[in-house]
Amino acid sequence: MVQTPSNPDVVVVGAGFAGLYMLHRLRDAGFTAMAFERATGVGGTWYWNRYPGARCDVESMQYSYGFDEAMQQEWHWSERFAGQPEILRYANWVADRLDLRRDIRFETSVTSAEWDEAACLWTVRTDRGDKLRVRYLVMATGCLSAARLPEIEGIADFRGNTYHTGQWPHEPVDFTGQRVAVIGTGSSGIQAIPVIAEQAAQLTVFQRTPNFSIPTHNQPMDTEYENLWKSDYSGRRERARGMRTGILHDLNDKGALEVEEAERRAEYERRWERGGTAFMVAFNDLVTNAAANDTAAEFVRAKISATVRDPQLAELLAPKDHPIGTKRICADSGYYETFNRPNVALVDLRATPIQRIVPEGVLLSDETLRPVDSIIYATGFDAMTGALTAINPRGVGGLPLTEVWAEGPKTYLGLCTVGFPNMFIITGPGSPSVLTNMIVSIEQHVDWIVDCMAWMRRHGAVRLEAEATAQERWMEHNNEVARRTLYPRAGSWYMGANVQGKPRVFMPYIGGVAAYRQACDNAAKDSYSGFLLQMDRAAAQ
Repeated sequence: MVQTPSNPDVVVVGAGFAGLYMLHRLRDAGFTAMAFERATGVGGTWYWNRYPGARCDVESMQYSYGFDEAMQQEWHWSERFAGQPEILRYANWVADRLDLRRDIRFETSVTSAEWDEAACLWTVRTDRGDKLRVRYLVMATGCLSAARLPEIEGIADFRGNTYHTGQWPHEPVDFTGQRVAVIGTGSSGIQAIPVIAEQAAQLTVFQRTPNFSIPTHNQPMDTEYENLWKSDYSGRRERARGMRTGILHDLNDKGALEVEEAERRAEYERRWERGGTAFMVAFNDLVTNAAANDTAAEFVRAKISATVRDPQLAELLAPKDHPIGTKRICADSGYYETFNRPNVALVDLRATPIQRIVPEGVLLSDETLRPVDSIIYATGFDAMTGALTAINPRGVGGLPLTEVWAEGPKTYLGLCTVGFPNMFIITGPGSPSVLTNMIVSIEQHVDWIVDCMAWMRRHGAVRLEAEATAQERWMEHNNEVARRTLYPRAGSWYMGANVQGKPRVFMPYIGGVAAYRQACDNAAKDSYSGFLLQMDRAAAQ
């Protein structure tokens, strides 16, 4: 077995889908690398998010690597939308098949990274006492990996069991006979609530903001459908890369208001029955035209009203404060139906906020005590930036990333930040990332980064840094494209609105996978325009 040197060429932080593919590509390109992963195994978000009902909202046939034809032909998914256990098995299968574990240090967290300007090297330290000097630092830390608890007093005072959906125990949790509270109704809450309701004696859902959700109508994988995909997997992958989201959808070239109401409703019905987030491409203007968006939102609100038997409850569950799709639209398995169960109650936190957590349960602002045995916080993540600022690398002059990003994250192409040479971010802010099929975006980023490193090696370059003017232009473009859409109208985690004190800026790039890929390719073809390069003086002499 080839041993990774103590000071490899590259340190990769994280061993989720981004870190795994990065290790594979680096090895093939002749670079030595070491990945550090705080978990005991691979899988990233699918390692941590083991909560009941956890499931991908991208169809299984598209939520997998596309770089290896033999691998994508060999793996078989059991369901149309894969659940967390199966996705984690897939990640482990990939790691074993490509022999990646030998380059991963598990149960090890990177605690600091400091740039040495004179040597053009990063000094990386871990909580296990490692100190490495490396040319490149790759942050494969994930967009949704820094789980956060809400700003509620008394959380530590609770006497029962406390869980966070993003840090779920590895052993099964049995809620049979318990009084359970779920705080939060984002994607993880909407997936977990129907499953927990089947076990708990009483489930109380604490909702601050209702979210739109579309049923998945999940089912076992249809062999004919699987074979159809595999008959032209590479071709379908290539077409998906040309889609705005990196997902191959049945697109509609018409706007919602260009057709009669009967045709519009029929199209929404067709998408609803098909299931999944493809509902949002029922028409081509749902994220840009407020009036068009209203037709889709009203359709879903009517579905909620028709599903939930209690009219007052249905009204509380129907979102009215944001255009549909401008917060992460959810995909569920019986979410709205769950509120017809006699053991499920909803607390509207806008009407009656939580005052504090007490030893017995949840105390509301009207002094009502909701006694519970377990509390589940489905309160999301410090998205896009949290995992990066937790490490808080120090760049040129010792400047910490938290200071550079104090007014919001700034990057060039979502890949690099001014003042942090040779540090690459996979699916960072300023890239399409969370608005896309993440694996498509991961593969594009990893390929670009490794190709860049190989180019630097061929040309004797030891230092690459985003140029300030190029970064400023890219962020202006990012903001301008966002302003053309309805997305900034929602107080979403895309905007950092779920974290108190976090700057309100729209973090992902909404211009689409194809346009973004072209921008990255253009920079590479132009000898990495928009980047400052430093050549190896010793090699030149």
